[in-house]
Amino acid sequence: MSSSHLTNRVAVIGGGITGLAAAHRLSELAPSMEVTLYELEDRPGGILQTIQKDGFLIEQSSDMFTLREPWAMQLCQRIGFQDQLISTNEQHRRAFVVRGGRLYPVPTGWSLLSPTSIFSLMTSRLLSLRGRMRVAWDYFKPAGGTGGDESLASFARRRLGREAYEQVIQPLVGGIFTADPEKLSMAATLPQFLAMERDHGSLIRGGKRAARKQGHAAASGARYGQFVTPRRGLSSLVDAIVARLPAESIRCQHHVTSLAQSPGGRWQLEVTSPSGENQQQVFDNVILATSARGAARLAENVDPSLADQLGQITAASAAVISLGYRREQISHPLDGFGLVVPLVEKRPLIAASFSSVKFPGRAPDGQVLLRVFIGGACQPELLEQSDDQLIETTLLQLEQLIGARGTPVLTHVTRWNRAMPQYHLGHLELVNQINSSVSCLAGLEVAGNAYHGVGIPACIHAGEMAAERIAGTENEPDTPGE
Repeated sequence: MSSSHLTNRVAVIGGGITGLAAAHRLSELAPSMEVTLYELEDRPGGILQTIQKDGFLIEQSSDMFTLREPWAMQLCQRIGFQDQLISTNEQHRRAFVVRGGRLYPVPTGWSLLSPTSIFSLMTSRLLSLRGRMRVAWDYFKPAGGTGGDESLASFARRRLGREAYEQVIQPLVGGIFTADPEKLSMAATLPQFLAMERDHGSLIRGGKRAARKQGHAAASGARYGQFVTPRRGLSSLVDAIVARLPAESIRCQHHVTSLAQSPGGRWQLEVTSPSGENQQQVFDNVILATSARGAARLAENVDPSLADQLGQITAASAAVISLGYRREQISHPLDGFGLVVPLVEKRPLIAASFSSVKFPGRAPDGQVLLRVFIGGACQPELLEQSDDQLIETTLLQLEQLIGARGTPVLTHVTRWNRAMPQYHLGHLELVNQINSSVSCLAGLEVAGNAYHGVGIPACIHAGEMAAERIAGTENEPDTPGE
């Protein structure tokens, strides 16, 4: 690697977890590079925001990350943050599904599209006897497939039947992707289940084998033992990464308004500072770690076809309503981590998380913290309500579902406008087109949750891979000590 390469100036546009991971990885691999990270808001971290209010610790978006993919944990280890992580409560590792206004546990061992316990399935009251028998038939049903990209709804109905899809799979997956399952691409979001069908001919057989291989304890709804979170909230992870970067490298409240490539190949940025001053900056490399919509706007003057491709990735909006109650105000035992609501129930919420049951330190003694999710791709009209209306809607639902009575001791509404990218049918092909277009623009990288995964580990991996391509170490072994 030449010394001139190591003195390159790199701009990272977007200070969410992807951009922070990219900037940090560059500092590890090429510390002599001059890295500048631009963030439009007044703090880095993007949607990873933790607030403390009246003794409650409230996550305003994601509240944990999985260990199934290693990239988030590896970053935590490299920055000495791993001792700050806590696991989910070992008690009550299950989820509920609403059916007919009542809460039923997801059958033990059922993970998204993979029911691994026939006994638990057949003794569950969540599905009718006919629905349970149809799920069990997956064990004998041969592999099929459409031969092309298949939607979640089509795949689930084909493998496990309509009732299981509507009552279990759609709400479980909806709580993750806030997407329309008729449009959601299996290949882009849940390829492991396609592989189960291909390799084992059955999701039940494939799921049982995977569970044995990984040694999972019985749980319902998700492999909750695989999830961790920082003790003091995800903002503390953001702060830990920021502390590893030079203070002058992070420019908050800076708006990158245009991007252009000079005839010599360098990148020219126009940046508006907090004072409103327009600045011209020149860089050798640029990482667009914004939303696909933001990347499309900046790519318009560089490559209109790339801008068009980026613009085809849509995003859904949602609101998170955080509510604190005294424990005696809720009649339900709260013996689970939360509930999900099928679309067929026609209720104005996607899911509710019992945050203070899931993790310690989220609510004062004798009180509980709940987070309710509203909107998404299937109910966008609900977000036309005011904050007070959203709270009123939520209180009524919680009264009906878990017996929440009286006025909460805490209310907090967070709105995320077009923050959840939608991996529609054809997403992988579209991302391949984007990657092909970007590869023709030397010194430009695109990374974020709109392309290869929406979770925190996937975002970290995307940012680090972009950094490694710029540093020229993508195919080299990790640096010593990692």
